[in-house]
Amino acid sequence: MDRMLLKRMVFYGYHGVYPEENKLGQKYYVDLDLIMNLQRAAQSDDVADTVNYAEIHALVKGIVEGPPVKLIETLAEKIASAVLGTYTSIIKATVSVTKPNPPFDITFDGVTVEFRRQRDANGNIVPVED
Repeated sequence: MDRMLLKRMVFYGYHGVYPEENKLGQKYYVDLDLIMNLQRAAQSDDVADTVNYAEIHALVKGIVEGPPVKLIETLAEKIASAVLGTYTSIIKATVSVTKPNPPFDITFDGVTVEFRRQRDANGNIVPVED
């Protein structure tokens, strides 16, 4: 299978457990690793034969910049479900959401969660098992 990677997309959202996070907001970074067959697109050179990454970006932006949630785990799940639910040609999706500035008095590069989801034989979106 082939891959499409959307790396370090930057969005501004108002997610978090603490009220100040919901009021002030902050940047979030999202990475997508999408598994699909890109052979037809490579041969046809036609955007209609692939997944349009500008559309995926807009879909993710709508989630991250949309209504606030408390957990980045919730954001990752919403993104994975939306991407797989919208684009049936995507077989597996790995979604990483990074919150670079959690409201703690510690120094580090942020916290990242990674969700790996795929479509099962019945078309349901399920976690990828190792």
